[in-house]
Amino acid sequence: MRNINVFRLALSVIFLTFFTADGFSQTKGWEDVEKIIGKTGKLQGDVFKITFPRSDLNVKVAGVKIEPALALTGWIAFKKMGSNAMLMGDMVLLETEVEPAMKKAVENGLEITALHNHVLKETPQVIYMHVGGMGSPTELAQKIKSVISQTKIPLTQPKQNQTVQSKTDWSKVQSILGTKGQMAGDILQISVPREDKVTENGDEIPTSMGMATSLYFQKVKDKAVTTGDFVLIGEEVNPVIKALVQHNIAVTAVHNHMLSDNPRIFFLHFWGNDTPENLAKGLKDAIFKTKSKTETTSSK
Repeated sequence: MRNINVFRLALSVIFLTFFTADGFSQTKGWEDVEKIIGKTGKLQGDVFKITFPRSDLNVKVAGVKIEPALALTGWIAFKKMGSNAMLMGDMVLLETEVEPAMKKAVENGLEITALHNHVLKETPQVIYMHVGGMGSPTELAQKIKSVISQTKIPLTQPKQNQTVQSKTDWSKVQSILGTKGQMAGDILQISVPREDKVTENGDEIPTSMGMATSLYFQKVKDKAVTTGDFVLIGEEVNPVIKALVQHNIAVTAVHNHMLSDNPRIFFLHFWGNDTPENLAKGLKDAIFKTKSKTETTSSK
């Protein structure tokens, strides 16, 4: 009996090691896409996502050097639909990269669903191009890779098991907002999903494909800067603008990311520079104006 138990334990260890090995559990079924793109990604539910931090850029907003994790990380995401997949992406581009990237996307049959700014007064100017498409995962990967090749987007992979300890205590910010975030280096990233579902051409768009309000914080001396975007329906836009303006948080853009979404979704971008606590209070008031899933809004 003892030998049987030892054998079972050994099998369990092998099974867990195999299915939780770094890279396997995160990318099973998407290895061909990773090979084509030249970068690994992660599974978030049924969405496979690859991010592209613009670590090659030195961008300042009103004199503040912004980290890639704050506002300079693009992404592409795939969701399987039968034998095909839906592609959505948000590319972070310099102004000189827009035309060649867009031209290649059009040549490849990809849709351009938005082109706009996220912040104001940045140097150099940064443009965000949203793309979409349907097809086989590998076909879509080849198409988007050729678009990326028209830019200087880095495809370098972060070192495995690299852990960066945050130097900033963000506990008060998370307490005020009533939700916990995750750290990307020293940048606090908080995601606030909507309560309602959003579809594009009748297909539900998961939260991980850009359907959650994003709040990002970067410490600057004794203060902080914040940026991100609110995911809103039409009736929420002006109440959120009012809440932000009353807390001295600037609204920097209001626009769409999709063409056939239901309900119609507006993305509102913002920028604030204040103490972390004041920024969190302003953002909390704005979140109260939306149909969002957080502890702070659950009692609305």
